[in-house]
Amino acid sequence: MKFLLAPIGMAILLLGPLPAMAENLSEARIKELVYEAIRENPGIVMEAVELLQAQEAEQQAAAASQVLSAHRDTLENDPNAPVLGNPEGDVTVIEFFDYNCPYCKRVAPEVKAIMADDANIRVVYREWPILGEGSVFAARAALASRKQGKYEAFHWALMDLKGRADEASVLRAAEEVGLDVNQLREDMEAPEVDEHIATSMALTQTLGFDGTPSFVIGEALVPGFIEQSQLAELVSQARTGN
Repeated sequence: MKFLLAPIGMAILLLGPLPAMAENLSEARIKELVYEAIRENPGIVMEAVELLQAQEAEQQAAAASQVLSAHRDTLENDPNAPVLGNPEGDVTVIEFFDYNCPYCKRVAPEVKAIMADDANIRVVYREWPILGEGSVFAARAALASRKQGKYEAFHWALMDLKGRADEASVLRAAEEVGLDVNQLREDMEAPEVDEHIATSMALTQTLGFDGTPSFVIGEALVPGFIEQSQLAELVSQARTGN
C-alpha cells in the first residue's frame, strides 16, 4: 500500500485538491490527508488508478506515434521486404514473424483470410528469426526464394510445416514448391538477405516488440496472436485514419 501512496496522492490532488496550503504541509501530514480522503471516499482510489492508467496510455501512444512516424517509410516501403496481397493496397499490414513460432503458424490463416476478403490490403513480411538456428535457416531460405519468384508459395509451405523448421524440413519444402535447391543455397548468402534480417532486428528493438508475431497496422502496434476479425477492425481504423 505504501508504494501506491505517492501516485495516488498526486492523482487525488488532480481529482480533488487538498487544502489550499497543501504545498506547505509536511510529508507526514499529506499522507494523513490522503488516508483521510481514502477513508471518506474509498472509490477515489479506483478513480486515481484509472487516471494514472489513462495518463500512461496517452504517453505510450504519443511515444509510439513518434517512433512510427520516424520509421514509417522503412516499415511500409522497404524494397527489400516481401509484399503479399495487393501491392497497391491502401492499407499496409506489417508482420514480424518466425517460422518456428506456433502463434505465427496460428495467425497465418487469419492473415491469408483477410487478404482474400479485402482486395485493398498489402501485407509486408518481416522475417525475424529469433527461435534458433532452424529459424535463421528458414528465414534466409525464404528470402532467397525471391530470386526464383516463389516467395509466396514457399512462405505458406513453411508455415504449414508440422514439425520444427530446420535445414532438412526447409529444403524438403523447397523441393515441394519447385525451387532449385542449389540456387537457393547460393542465394541464401546474398547481402540483401543479411540486410533484411538486420533491419528487422533493428526495427523490433525500436518498436519495443519482444516476441512473434508482432504487427504494425496504421498507428497500432499489436504484439501477439490476433484473429481475422480484430485484424479487420484495425485495418478499418487505419483506412479511416482513426
